[in-house]
Amino acid sequence: MTLPGTGPFDPVRPRYGAASLADVLPSALAALGVPGAVDALGLAGELAGVRRIAVLLVDGLGWHQLPVAAPYAPTLAELTPGARQLTSGFPSTTPTSLVSLGAGAPPGAHGVLGFRVNVPGTDRVLTHIAWGDDPQPARWQPVPTQLERARAAGVAVTAVTRPEYEGSGLTVAANRGGAFRGATGVDALAAEMLAALCHGDGPTLVSGYHPDLDREGHAAGVDSVSWRAAASDVDRLLARLRDGLPADGALLVTADHGQLNVPAEDRFDLDADPRLRNGVRVVAGEARVRYLHTVPGAVDDVIAVWRGVLGDAAWVASREEAVAAGWFGPVPEAHLGRVGDVVVACHGSSVVLATRSDHPAEAKLVAYHGSYTAAEMMIPLFVLRR
Repeated sequence: MTLPGTGPFDPVRPRYGAASLADVLPSALAALGVPGAVDALGLAGELAGVRRIAVLLVDGLGWHQLPVAAPYAPTLAELTPGARQLTSGFPSTTPTSLVSLGAGAPPGAHGVLGFRVNVPGTDRVLTHIAWGDDPQPARWQPVPTQLERARAAGVAVTAVTRPEYEGSGLTVAANRGGAFRGATGVDALAAEMLAALCHGDGPTLVSGYHPDLDREGHAAGVDSVSWRAAASDVDRLLARLRDGLPADGALLVTADHGQLNVPAEDRFDLDADPRLRNGVRVVAGEARVRYLHTVPGAVDDVIAVWRGVLGDAAWVASREEAVAAGWFGPVPEAHLGRVGDVVVACHGSSVVLATRSDHPAEAKLVAYHGSYTAAEMMIPLFVLRR
């Protein structure tokens, strides 16, 4: 495949080790003097003299959404000309990205390889946003987090997010090692992040997460009335954080993925087409990237049928092809079974729904993400100092 472009529907390769979401926290830790941390993003100059760093992830604020948000977000519009372009990992979905950020590693290494994955050796499908303690998070995601690395080096570390996320499998996988502060809404999030950032005298790292823009995009669509209001709230959050930075502090703002609206005519339903179910044992992934686990000996037939039905609406490949293409980064043997025998990555604005298998609300969403288009994969990085 040729992957050169940056139009919203052009495929974009993840830039692991050079300019990806997984490189943000290691670069921040390098600026704080953590031994062994690699500054792949070259932030040392911009962060010279900084001893306190806050990193905010805004869910759904992709690069291609910045000009859409600008009329409702003057601070964001002011900052955009100086933003860097990064890529998310693949799939471009929240659980995978949160752990890529927190672990400082590509998806193949940390093993949270999608929104839903099959637990190898079973017919169980693990939904990472509804994950408790089974599988045990530190075993399922074995890479030490960047908060653990920072704490071991004497950095005060805190994660700030919704209180209901405390102790979840995803939070432990992404942010174990840090103190936890719960915050609901932009004002509370700003207050708690700044309180943690300004507490104490030593080097400090604070990781914050804001989910509302993504939620409104899913429910009502990018550039809907409610999405615009959520963009305005993001702007208020950025302004409060920037204005509250201490003299030796910095704020890094990034995202987990972008989003794109999906019209009715671009929706396939694998549960309404017996051809797409034939030979498939377990369906995982999500609407933009499906993982199909097949019955023994059915891989080639499933690939042929799906290619025939979907045509140019998706790339349909074997697990081996997808891994060899580098989408996940290196994948150890222990994590290979979490990827489907067949991987289906949607092109354009197509989705593959599973109206009987997935939660019923998912078929009613307006905007989706997960695949490798620029609208989903390209994300910003803002570096702010007072």
